[in-house]
Amino acid sequence: MPKQSLEELAVLATRALMQAGASRPMADATVRALMYAEARGLPSHGLSRVLQYTTHLRNGRANGTAVAKLTNGKAAACLVDAENGLAFPACELAVAEAIQRAKSAGACFVGVTNSHHFGAAAYHIEAVAAAGMVGLAFGNSPSAMPAWGGKRGIFGTNPIAAAFPRQYELPLMIDLSLSEVARGKLMIAAKKGESIPLGWALDRDGKPTTDPKAGMEGTMMPAGGVKGAMLALIVELLCCALTGAAFGFEADSFFVDAGNCPRIGQAFLVIDPDALAGREVFFARIESLVAAMLAEDGVRLPGYRRAGIAENIAREGIEIPSALLADLERLAVAA
Repeated sequence: MPKQSLEELAVLATRALMQAGASRPMADATVRALMYAEARGLPSHGLSRVLQYTTHLRNGRANGTAVAKLTNGKAAACLVDAENGLAFPACELAVAEAIQRAKSAGACFVGVTNSHHFGAAAYHIEAVAAAGMVGLAFGNSPSAMPAWGGKRGIFGTNPIAAAFPRQYELPLMIDLSLSEVARGKLMIAAKKGESIPLGWALDRDGKPTTDPKAGMEGTMMPAGGVKGAMLALIVELLCCALTGAAFGFEADSFFVDAGNCPRIGQAFLVIDPDALAGREVFFARIESLVAAMLAEDGVRLPGYRRAGIAENIAREGIEIPSALLADLERLAVAA
C-alpha cells in the first residue's frame, strides 16, 4: 500500500464530515482527534470511524450543526452539553474549562452530556499535561459488557485515561478500555475477515467466540473479571448519573447505521500539583518512581511507544487500507 501523508488524509476526512453535514468547527475538532489516533497506531479510533460518523450525521444520530455550551456549574465543577453533536468540540470545551478553573480552584471536574463517541481517551488530556497538570478522562459508551454475573449488555467498554506531566520529558499517558480489548478492534478484525482470540468476547448466547462479528452482536469480556466490571460501573455513574447522560444500555450501538442519538457522557478531572505538595515535589516524586521502574530491563513507560510511532508517521506518512482510502475519497465528494 502506498503511504499517505497525514495532511492529505486530514483534508479528505474533513471534507467527508462536512459533506455529511458537520459544521467546519465540528469537522476540524473531529479530524484532530482521529489523526491523533491514526498517527499513534490506533486505527480503531482513527480514520476507520469516518464512515461511521458520516452515516450517523446523515441518519440523524448526530447533529452536525450542534454548538457545545456550558449549562451549569460552580467554582470547581461544571457541565457541558454536546447538544447531540459529535463529541469532540464539547470535549475540547470541557477540557479547556477544567484547566482554567483548576488554576484557581486547584482542581476541577467537568462532565459532558448528550454526547457521542469520543475516540482515544488520552487525546483529550494531552492538553492537561501540556499545562503542567494531572488529567483524568472517563467515557461511557453503548452497552457492550454485562454486569458481573449477567449476560445482557449493560455497561459500555468505558475507557479511562490519565496524564501525568514530567518536568523535562514526555508525560506519562495511560489509556485503557475496561473491556478486555476496545470494541473497535473487533470492528477492524471483522472488516479484515480475521478471527479474534478467545477471551475477548461472547456471542449473543453468552458463549466464548473467535468470530468478531458474533462478538459485536454479543458482549465484550471485562478486563480483570469482576474488577473490570466494577470499574465500568464507576465510569457509568461518573459520566451519566452526574451529568444526566444516557447509560450504556439506553444508547443504540455505534456499529449500526440507524438508531437513537446515543446521548452518552464523558467526564474530565484536572488537578493542579501546586494545590497539594507543590510542583517541585510532584516532579521529583514522578522521577523517583520512573527511575525505579526503568531500573529493570523490559519496563516501558506508558505512552512512549505510541509517541515514537507518531514521530515516524509524521515523518514518513502512513499506510491505510485501500478500501478505507477509497471510502474517504468517495465521501469527500459525495453530494
